[in-house]
Amino acid sequence: MNIQTTENGSAAGSRVIKKGLSGFVKLLLIGYALLTLYPLYWLFTSAFKSNQDFFTNPYGLPKTWMTENLFRAWELGNMGRAMLNSTVVTITAVVLTILLSVLAAYVLSRFEFRFKKIVVVLFTTGLLIPIHSTLVPLFIMMKNIGLLDTYGALILPYTAFELPIAIFLAMAYMSSIPREIEEAAMIDGSGWWGIFGRMILPLCTPIIATISILAFLRFWNDFSFALVFINTQALKTLPLSLSLFSDGFGTDYSLTMGAMAIAVIPTIVAYLILQEQIMKGMVAGSIKG
Repeated sequence: MNIQTTENGSAAGSRVIKKGLSGFVKLLLIGYALLTLYPLYWLFTSAFKSNQDFFTNPYGLPKTWMTENLFRAWELGNMGRAMLNSTVVTITAVVLTILLSVLAAYVLSRFEFRFKKIVVVLFTTGLLIPIHSTLVPLFIMMKNIGLLDTYGALILPYTAFELPIAIFLAMAYMSSIPREIEEAAMIDGSGWWGIFGRMILPLCTPIIATISILAFLRFWNDFSFALVFINTQALKTLPLSLSLFSDGFGTDYSLTMGAMAIAVIPTIVAYLILQEQIMKGMVAGSIKG
């Protein structure tokens, strides 16, 4: 009887400890979530403040909610045109990145051929190249081939520099897909393109979503490439339009925060739409099937 009582007490104590640890972990996660979300809260509240309110009350709610900040920022920064330019450049570069990276990853992960290891090493080496160190040679190259002040001056470098990480992620994910699926499709008479288009590509939806959001964030927020390669006002992207509210003499923080709040909305929407697929893509590639 005493032994049974001791065992029951030990089991109850173990459950209490597990619940306590679980509660502690949840508190840590909630704290981390609040720390992560606070910058967004600060940005959106600051977007409705006057310059004076921004300095005197930097962390509190606006004393007067100035919705006109958003409208003035949209108009003065020509953000409608800038958002269109950013959308065209970003979507085109993302599509090219996905198409090229998935095709390359499929070949590198499913086929054996001479110099395959060298090709993989070359792509991996691309991760080590400091992107901004290439601005000058790229500028000279773009000028010589007549691509300066065009969408292509941004789309092509964006795609090229995003391919190494995109191929690396796609290769890791495709390596987890069982080869028996392809063998069964081959028996049914499907060719390599049929297997890729009807089977591999749908299975790669999570990693494609992951690559898409990573590329989207990089392209949408890029400032340096757009600053160097784009001079025409009609082709300027959102990051360049944000710089209009600051000069060597001062910064209009109310308009800057309003413009930044507008610019960050598409990023948040894209992440919310793709978040489930992104989580699947992040973990699936680490599991060998």
